[in-house]
Amino acid sequence: MESEQIKEFRPLILVAEDDDSNFKLIKAIIGKKCDIQWAKNGEEIVGLFKQYRHEAKAILMDIKMPVMNGLEATKIIREEDKEIPIIMQTAYAFSSDRENAMNAGASEVLVKPITLGVLRNALSGYFPALQW
Repeated sequence: MESEQIKEFRPLILVAEDDDSNFKLIKAIIGKKCDIQWAKNGEEIVGLFKQYRHEAKAILMDIKMPVMNGLEATKIIREEDKEIPIIMQTAYAFSSDRENAMNAGASEVLVKPITLGVLRNALSGYFPALQW
């Protein structure tokens, strides 16, 4: 009898990040356990969401980006999908920034610089099956 191989759970995470070094950090933190599609601005992440809406399991969304910011992109995505986790990232730790992100539809807000523990902990809340 042939042994069946259990397919490892690898959620597709859409990442909106305009800074190359920040994206490389995110990829280094989650790339071994997650599949990643990268957008460099809000307009691109909306396009990726429309392309991968049935496969994507979460979105990491920078707030401050060119062309369209993360708040605007989140509002557009929320019009089509109320459930997908959107974890917003901001360099600003002001309570008003967090409030604006939550009002736009963020599931939660992380303050940059993003660390391995913080990002993995946030994703583990949505994907308990992931073993970091």
